[in-house]
Amino acid sequence: MNSKLFEEIWQHHSGKLLGVLLGFLFGILVITFGFFRTLFVVFCVVAGYVVGKRIDQKEDIMEILDKLLPPGYNR
Repeated sequence: MNSKLFEEIWQHHSGKLLGVLLGFLFGILVITFGFFRTLFVVFCVVAGYVVGKRIDQKEDIMEILDKLLPPGYNR
């Protein structure tokens, strides 16, 4: 197939393609591990993404932990 065709499809339908791919992946994980284990994995991925994004934005790790954890955790 032509790479221009893939590029054009991606430009016009990227949201649909990503949605289908994520839905397929979620379905496979639910079938393989079960619903609640899959939700736990999705939660861990989202948490890792959020922490990684903040690290990329040059935020201090201790500031992130201060926001997430209760007061007095570092004593």
